[in-house]
Amino acid sequence: MRNRWIGLAYVAPALVFVGVFTVYPLGRMIWMSLHEWSLISAPRFIGLDNFRQAFGDRQFWVSFVFTLEYTAIVTPVLIVGGYLLALLTAPASRIRGVTRTVIFVPVVIGLGVSSLLWYWLFSTDFGVINRILLDLGIIDQPVLWLGVDPTVSNLAISTSVVWKVIGFGMILFVGAIQAIPAEITEASLVDGAGYWQRVGRVMLPLTRRTLLLVTLVSVIGSLLAFDQFYIMTAGQPQNETATSVFFVYLNSFPYLKLGYGAALSLILAVTILAFTIVQLVLTRRSES
Repeated sequence: MRNRWIGLAYVAPALVFVGVFTVYPLGRMIWMSLHEWSLISAPRFIGLDNFRQAFGDRQFWVSFVFTLEYTAIVTPVLIVGGYLLALLTAPASRIRGVTRTVIFVPVVIGLGVSSLLWYWLFSTDFGVINRILLDLGIIDQPVLWLGVDPTVSNLAISTSVVWKVIGFGMILFVGAIQAIPAEITEASLVDGAGYWQRVGRVMLPLTRRTLLLVTLVSVIGSLLAFDQFYIMTAGQPQNETATSVFFVYLNSFPYLKLGYGAALSLILAVTILAFTIVQLVLTRRSES
């Protein structure tokens, strides 16, 4: 009995933390989603009406589909690019260590600061990118990168996100590759396997769990994208670059629809949970 109480004492801080910062906010959000509530009126119970409104809201679907498209574009670039960089920098050497550091540095920069930096780079009148393209003769006049054409805006934002985030996946992949026992690599060399044969038949299978983990983290980050779109395009033109979280923000704060915003947040949370379950299933299958 004494050992149980000691174990409970060790676990208690974690239980309190999860209860205060996860369980209670989640329960409160579910309660809010069942009410019509703004900051200037008392909450009124309306059941599932907020969810019905969400599924019938055209702008919700525009934002949700745009978020999925953005996720589908950015995730493969981050995974493939990060893995290729890991292959280049995994072997231990001073120059490779410096290269890893340089690539990883943008990860520690705040997303808001990074977005402001790239907003300046893509500026029509003062941006470095337009100036370089003009000097090289690639374009005849400055390009309106942000807030005019959704495709061009998405390209600009995707570039800024890849620059910032790709180092995170690279570091995880480097750790997974370096964890492969040297005996396995030596055995494949003795068998006459070429470099890309070792990558495809040795490294990829042995780093599959890390691949799935980085993919899940990348997908969740993309589904929760907000800062870069808020700063760089503000959802323009006509909210065509408004992500799901941006749409939640608009309804919850400027429009003061807290109940509706909570319902939208729950829908997004369920979507992320679905991706997490898929990742867990794939991880278990990879282990069997």
